[in-house]
Amino acid sequence: MERKSLQKPIPLPLRESVLFEGDALQVLQRLPSESVQCVVTSPPYWGLRDYDVPDQIGLEPTLPQFINKLLGIFTEVRRVLRKDGIFWLNIGDGYTSGNRGWRAPDKKNPARAMSVRPDTPEGLKPKDLLGIPWRLALALQEDGWYLRADLVWHKPNAMPESVKDRPTRAHEYLFMLTKEERYYYNGKAIVEVNGRNCRSVWNIHTQGFAGAHFATFPPKLVEPCIKASTRPGDFVLDPFFGSGTVGLVAQGLRRRYVGIELHPEYVALAADRLAAGEPKIVRIAV
Repeated sequence: MERKSLQKPIPLPLRESVLFEGDALQVLQRLPSESVQCVVTSPPYWGLRDYDVPDQIGLEPTLPQFINKLLGIFTEVRRVLRKDGIFWLNIGDGYTSGNRGWRAPDKKNPARAMSVRPDTPEGLKPKDLLGIPWRLALALQEDGWYLRADLVWHKPNAMPESVKDRPTRAHEYLFMLTKEERYYYNGKAIVEVNGRNCRSVWNIHTQGFAGAHFATFPPKLVEPCIKASTRPGDFVLDPFFGSGTVGLVAQGLRRRYVGIELHPEYVALAADRLAAGEPKIVRIAV
């Protein structure tokens, strides 16, 4: 019988802001427990974009597989998050494909075209809204997270849609989750102009980034999350770093960031945006 000794992966200590190029789950498994104060992220949406990179998230054959893959990643996020930390999760929705294995370009949004698309989930019908944000939020709640708030990100400049039989979607959800009943939350840092406690509907324009070929976080969506749940010097984690907006905002607020991104092209984009802070890039072999 052939015997092999398996080496335990070397832990990845956190001492300064860092950008990891690699798979989110594999990198998270090597980060220290309770090492970050805040998580702000937006994972790939299901069936809406082909990033053309191996092991990408978002093109799983079934919706339960997509939800379960994110649950596995967010289990590691909970381990890495401090006991008094907060997890801010932005997730968008979509519609069933009608079992078409492709998606035609929208006249007003040509980039939405895809040559591959998951089938309609069992139990749903053609043209059904998938309800992904709440399916994921309730699965996280069942998995042990405290679901503390559902915030509506209203987009005054929402992308036009060529639809005539329903309203144009102009919002996404931002969920606030914690691992404990009590946690650090500085509500005074994000009071509204009139001094009122922050409300649960945020009117924030979408904001593109010239170097990216995909949707990016607007900094104004990230800023209140970081302000309310961290102090200067704390670590802010984004396991789906994309073009690095979370890191950019963290830098500006004197916080340290931990970014994880699988796509080499996006790692390069993020590094360029964060150049003023001389980003440290660590490549993790899959």
